[in-house]
Amino acid sequence: MNRNQLKYFVAAAESRSFTKAAEQFYISQTAITQQMQLLKESLGCTLFDRSTRPVSLTPAGKIFLGEARAILDRMSSAVERVHDASTGLTGALRVGFVRGYERSDLSVLMRSFHLQNQNALISFYRCSTDVLAAGLMQQEYDIIFTWDSTNLKAQADVEYIGVESARLVVALYDEHPLAGRRRLSRADLKGESILYMSPDASNDSYGDAFFMQLYKDAGYKPNILFRSCDAECILMMVAAQEGISILPDYFTDKLYDADNLVFVPLVGECEKEDIIAAWQSSNSNPVLKQFLSVLGSSVPLRK
Repeated sequence: MNRNQLKYFVAAAESRSFTKAAEQFYISQTAITQQMQLLKESLGCTLFDRSTRPVSLTPAGKIFLGEARAILDRMSSAVERVHDASTGLTGALRVGFVRGYERSDLSVLMRSFHLQNQNALISFYRCSTDVLAAGLMQQEYDIIFTWDSTNLKAQADVEYIGVESARLVVALYDEHPLAGRRRLSRADLKGESILYMSPDASNDSYGDAFFMQLYKDAGYKPNILFRSCDAECILMMVAAQEGISILPDYFTDKLYDADNLVFVPLVGECEKEDIIAAWQSSNSNPVLKQFLSVLGSSVPLRK
């Protein structure tokens, strides 16, 4: 039995649906089912009656729901108290950010905050956008920096501020016929093998729909050879001449060891990635409130 299994169980029990629980964590229903089976085997009893619609808890499941909630609360509290006791810290801030954004000016912001709050523990988590969104809604992060590929801004309890609007660039190997161009449009990429920088780990996200519409507007369906939410993996394949890719410029501006790569600006009104900082309005963490004050005085970090 582990923490994730407890979280999945509570979500499924509260929503009375494995499908809805999977949606909360941006994972498949099969993954939820597998984890609930493992939890059942660990406890030695059946927790759900899946013969009913919606699913319902067994008597054992009803008892375990209260215990699972209490265990999760105690685990979170214990982690925070142990950190505080061992380091003399006066609070903690959990910051999630989208893959590649560590190369942005985020470090400047964090240093500014830390200089004013030296006794606060800052924990960083680099994830795909879907994991960030799920983690924020499950209160695993206090604040996240992300491209809103999951339409997070539509959530009732989410507040956000625009941090930067990153332009998109085309990544090519240096011998590619388009490498000498000063700028490119998405229409220029028709017929190319696309190494798709996915906004998240799924293949049916809000972000995917947005980018696929840009290709449709350009008059063609892209030839996607490979997809990943890991920009470094994408660039390795570009360097190997497997195809080309489109990336935000905050990743490429501070890229090291890119001797055989060329980055050409992608023109078009929608060819940008708007990064937001998002948090839950119900989050009462005082360190978060201090951080938001610093963030508010620092934005825009970059134009």
